[in-house]
Amino acid sequence: MNYSPYKTKELLQNNNFNFKKKFGQNFIVDSNTIDGIINRADIKEDTLVIEIGPGAGALTYKLCQHAKHVICFEIDETLKPILENNLKGVSNVSIIFEDFLKADVKSVIKNYEFSKLYIVANLPYYITTPIIVKVIEDKLNVDKLVVMVQKEVGDRFKAKVGTKDYNSLSIFLNYHYDIKKIMDVSRKVFMPMPNVDSIVLELVKKETKYPLVSESHFFKLVKDSFVQKRKTIKNNLSNYNIQVIEEVLKKHNLDLTVRAENIPLELFIEISNELVKNDR
Repeated sequence: MNYSPYKTKELLQNNNFNFKKKFGQNFIVDSNTIDGIINRADIKEDTLVIEIGPGAGALTYKLCQHAKHVICFEIDETLKPILENNLKGVSNVSIIFEDFLKADVKSVIKNYEFSKLYIVANLPYYITTPIIVKVIEDKLNVDKLVVMVQKEVGDRFKAKVGTKDYNSLSIFLNYHYDIKKIMDVSRKVFMPMPNVDSIVLELVKKETKYPLVSESHFFKLVKDSFVQKRKTIKNNLSNYNIQVIEEVLKKHNLDLTVRAENIPLELFIEISNELVKNDR
């Protein structure tokens, strides 16, 4: 098939496709952007790729040229004829018309043989965070995510300690993944054009994580620490054992007036572990 994003645009118009804001539909119609994502994703021939929100299949078609198999989750069934047309003759793709957030993804992927599991997708802006949280909480054991997200959301995902974008989600994601920006993406490469620019992030599963006594306690502690971002740890964590927290902070030349945005991942882990130990 002689494929091009321009043909996708033409196909959408010929099918009188109506973009639906409720699904956050902004499709990529730029070859360079697609090639950039594919090149940086470094997909091997034994890789199973999950794509969430394939849209018209612009990225999907290229993914199928590199992966062992591509599984797409698409919520909008009106895209079925467009995807069938664009992916005609492609044998290593499965399109599942279901909401990814409600899907039993583990049951789906167990039917495939693969060495690595990747997620490569232009994520709908309105559910970017829930999608990544689902991947983690469902323990899908994804080796790598290469995802296009709204720029300001991506800035929070990859934020470093001490910066204005650093928050509980930054810590949550950085506990599980090594995160880096791959490329900036102009709003002009989408149809229809959104009001914001995007970035593509790479999230690689950490093989070695800091040891946690209780993962649930750790994530609750981090969330509580950022409840009121401008307040100190002493204020936000007043319901915790403040004496234990103070002792840990002192070891790192900090005190209870520190704000959560200035506490790195490994220090939050140390605080959480000490709190759990002292509760026993």
